Amino acid sequence: MAHDHAHSTSNRSRLLVVIGIVAVVLLIEAAGAVISGSLALLADAGHMLSDLTGLIVALVAAIVASRPATDRQTYGYQRAEVFGALINAIILIVVAIFVAVEGVQRLLAPQASAVQSTPMLVVAAIGLVANVVAFLVLRTGDTRSLNMRGAALEVLGDLLGSIAVIIAAIVIMTTGFEKADAVASLLIAAMIVPRAVSLLRDVVRVLSQAVPAGTSVEDIRRHILGTDGVVDVHDVHVWAITSGAHVFSAHVVVEPEALAGEGARCMLDELSACLSEHFDVEHSTFQLEPATHAEHEHPHHA
Repeated sequence: MAHDHAHSTSNRSRLLVVIGIVAVVLLIEAAGAVISGSLALLADAGHMLSDLTGLIVALVAAIVASRPATDRQTYGYQRAEVFGALINAIILIVVAIFVAVEGVQRLLAPQASAVQSTPMLVVAAIGLVANVVAFLVLRTGDTRSLNMRGAALEVLGDLLGSIAVIIAAIVIMTTGFEKADAVASLLIAAMIVPRAVSLLRDVVRVLSQAVPAGTSVEDIRRHILGTDGVVDVHDVHVWAITSGAHVFSAHVVVEPEALAGEGARCMLDELSACLSEHFDVEHSTFQLEPATHAEHEHPHHA
């Protein structure tokens, strides 16, 4: 628990640092977009605005998730980070649609005014440096956290967006092809969508209580059946409360003599250690039952 608390505090500190960086760069990019007339820079500023909102949501979720369990919230508030990640994914999708529509309109419509490539390049370069710093700050945090992963992906998208704006500015500066600005904005939109979809897919997996990615129920069953005294295992369930917090339950049929004396306690210790060591299961529950009891149970799940 102390280890988890330290991770939570560290994550909040990193989020605060990154929120400060993103807020400053957002103001710079917004001003730069007005001065240069760059749609790509404005799109990147809009992306950073969504990221700032998402990071604030992530910070709030991290604070709520650290609250202890209660009689009404028996697993605590860990799932708050999943809802935070869901909000982040929705924001990213909305921004991608907005940027794509604006980019297409700019490509099809005649250019109303020239794009000033020099301020566009300078501001984008500042954004690139700031995003690299912010991304490194988040990457050194708890990479198991879905919330922190979502925040890192958002900053990574800003980093790639800054690169796209820099390239567009150089193209305009060297060739005079001003529609490169609109092309860059469409690239930014294209980069946002896969990240948003990936994050949304992970959120759905947790909320639907699906088996965590990379976890095999068959492998778990095989490990349990390999334990001395175990005859069968059924009603196997494995899911995640949030990222990195896997939960497992199962009915384990054992030989009658395995339950004698300290046998039940030793078997529970062995099974719990196996799940924790090999499958990263944070909380496991086993119902040990003799074969005679299993025969009287209702039809059970695999």
